[in-house]
Amino acid sequence: MTGNGELRDARKGQPGKPGGCKLGRKQEAAIAALLTERTHADAAAKAGISEATLARWLRVPAFIVAYRAARLRVVEAAIAQLQRATGAAVRALARNLRCGFPSAEIRAADLILAWAARGVELIDLAERVAALELRNPPP
Repeated sequence: MTGNGELRDARKGQPGKPGGCKLGRKQEAAIAALLTERTHADAAAKAGISEATLARWLRVPAFIVAYRAARLRVVEAAIAQLQRATGAAVRALARNLRCGFPSAEIRAADLILAWAARGVELIDLAERVAALELRNPPP
């Protein structure tokens, strides 16, 4: 990290890419805190940095790339959990198709199935965008 709090030498590339720049310990902690805390102030405190430092890092392209990649990993993990639950949701739906008032379980099953399907659509869209960007890199 440089003295002004910027990410390490941007000439080394992007985080997460071969030969990319590495985030400092505090920057990694800040990203982890951003993923778990409710506010930027709470995330900064948890990471042991000032809000001003966090705000500055959130304007640094390499930090933004790393933060977005971390958020994507969290979302993909959540989608995978939803997809694993779809079998139970289908069983709950089938089990409750014949009972008197299955509204709570059916609603839960419906939501799990809807979000799992939406998750597949989002992952598919992300993969398609990534493939397009490989063929036509953004400026």
